[in-house]
Amino acid sequence: MASLWVGHRGTVRDYPGFSPSVDAEAIRKAIRGIGTDEKTLISILTERSNAQRQLIVKEYQAAYEKKLKDDLKSDLSGHFEHLMVALVTPPAVFDAKQLKKSMKGAGTDEDALIEILTTRTSRQMKEISQAYYTVYKKSLGDDISSETSGDFRKALLTLADGRRDESLKVDEQLAKKDAQILYNAGEKKWGTDEDKFTEILCLRSFPQLKRTFDEYRNISQKDIEDSIKGELSGHFEDLLLAIVHCARNIPAFLAERLHRALKGAGTDEFTLNRIMVSRSEIDLLDIRAEFKKRCGYSLYSAIKSDTSGDYEATLLKLCGGDD
Repeated sequence: MASLWVGHRGTVRDYPGFSPSVDAEAIRKAIRGIGTDEKTLISILTERSNAQRQLIVKEYQAAYEKKLKDDLKSDLSGHFEHLMVALVTPPAVFDAKQLKKSMKGAGTDEDALIEILTTRTSRQMKEISQAYYTVYKKSLGDDISSETSGDFRKALLTLADGRRDESLKVDEQLAKKDAQILYNAGEKKWGTDEDKFTEILCLRSFPQLKRTFDEYRNISQKDIEDSIKGELSGHFEDLLLAIVHCARNIPAFLAERLHRALKGAGTDEFTLNRIMVSRSEIDLLDIRAEFKKRCGYSLYSAIKSDTSGDYEATLLKLCGGDD
């Protein structure tokens, strides 16, 4: 089950010689002492995999009859607290909570919704939906429905359903057929048939879409991105462009999101924390490489110049290296 959330290009791996009871005790001491020992907390929590952290959480509860999460919350504060709590949260629950936060309060954070729903696999989405229901006693689909509208809503619901094909096989004939359908639905006619875009972009596998986009270029002499920008608008356009970007290169898409979170006046910690935590065991090495390619400087140096204190120290540990 855990393997759903672990890839080969992460910066965080299982800690060798791991002992949940030794770690739970060290964490308890770090929290109980006069003044919190943040260094110990950071080194333990960033150097264990999420699966190992879940065993520490269990052990902590059994030994001290307290939830580690609650102790971290009452002992730490600010962005550092959010980050440490994120680290001890199971991946599907973490994503469910991020989705809820994106939809809570006055406005909806469409970019966060788009980022999560386009980068998670179908199998991950199924687990996230289950976790969402367990935590909030409401279905993810119902909340998306009440917070969004139109074609954007329709496409988000399709993604939330986790019905995207996950096979790596590419069907050449289907790619040609889909490319023609997309061309007919957009460039070729007055008005756009949005449903066709949603159906193909939300249900086909990423390798299949890549091939479809090549065929699309052959037929229309332009990139699918340009057609989407010309034919569609608003959050629906943003969502489809994100899907295209992810089909081509998920790490590059997330590197671009990190770049935006770290540049400009303030830091977007909501996005920064989510990507650093959720990709640390999947593809953060690749995201780092894409970031460097894009920006000309390392993700490590961007975090260093934009954050500070224990928060910075934790992010840098998750980041791994300075390349």
